[in-house]
Amino acid sequence: MSDALLSTLAEALAELVTAVETSEDEDLDPDTAVKWLENTGHTLGRLGAADRRTLDGLFREAALRESAGPRRDELLKVSEGLGLTEDAYAAGRGAAPEGARRLGAPESIRPASPTASATTPPTASPDAACDAVAEHVLRFAALVREADPATPVPTCPGWTLADLTRHLGAVHRWAEHLVRTRAAVRVRVRDLPLDLPTDPAAHADWLTAGVESALSVLRTTAPDLPVWSPGADPHARYYPRRLLAEAVVHLADAELALGGAAGAIDPRTAADAIDHFLTDAPYIPWIAEPLAHLGRDGAVLRLTARDTGAVRTLVLGGGGFTWSRDAGGAEPAAGVTADTGELLLLLHRRYAADDPRFTHTGDRELLDDWLAATAL
Repeated sequence: MSDALLSTLAEALAELVTAVETSEDEDLDPDTAVKWLENTGHTLGRLGAADRRTLDGLFREAALRESAGPRRDELLKVSEGLGLTEDAYAAGRGAAPEGARRLGAPESIRPASPTASATTPPTASPDAACDAVAEHVLRFAALVREADPATPVPTCPGWTLADLTRHLGAVHRWAEHLVRTRAAVRVRVRDLPLDLPTDPAAHADWLTAGVESALSVLRTTAPDLPVWSPGADPHARYYPRRLLAEAVVHLADAELALGGAAGAIDPRTAADAIDHFLTDAPYIPWIAEPLAHLGRDGAVLRLTARDTGAVRTLVLGGGGFTWSRDAGGAEPAAGVTADTGELLLLLHRRYAADDPRFTHTGDRELLDDWLAATAL
């Protein structure tokens, strides 16, 4: 089925549900309306977790194509009303909304309780994230400017430094385009003009020019502006955090390629990038599907930061996982301890779990299964 057909069907369903929800009693019998909506919610509840998240995203895209106003507001409620956002809430955004319970979403997809991460603000504000992006990208550019662009990048198999630089610069231009145009639907990087210089020696300057332009747009855009995103937060504020995570991990890639070791990562920056990864993981299809079939329901995995003492507890099951920033709840089946930056690079497979910098407890196979399922 084509993307266009999926988008059109989702928009038609959203329009129908909104029409039923907002109908007057004299136009549509209230009992009939409730029955229709409950049946629709139950039917959609039989979809797999990844498919529910995909449909949630399509509904959001349909809503954001509308101008700001009551109609858009009603369309944005469709996913909640049909129980589709409950997976997102289970992944760290809070308790299931009242609308989902009212419309009879199946008990099997309701989270047992909210998680701590739902109420804890991001580590980095948009402005602070932009500052950190600039710092990390300038460090990256300084490295590659003096290096052979054909240098292999072991942590990105098949890539050279030139490929890595092109990727990072393309992400900046993609984010700028989405925010500047207030995109309501997905735009692929390959559909944007990148204006990459043919001479690899000019790639570092191309990279820094692109990030300066992107950060200028992000700094002058209201953080709560609705914008399509590939993750859990469809607002402009999503993109400084996304660019920061990209910059931190790819700077480590360049350092590992050129010197064999990654530099120290500020714990707050690494913590924000970890939270960003865990929040976005359920929205990444090639992660969501393997996790849905992992067969480890109820297993608890704990990540402990040696340098700050911060703890993140992951509970697998329900077609995905939940996570929280606390050490409460069930005893973990497995745990891994390292500095915050090292944990970030472990989650992104830049360090192997066997590296001596990591201390393991419990069922090591659980950690290996998680890492295999969440490979980017």
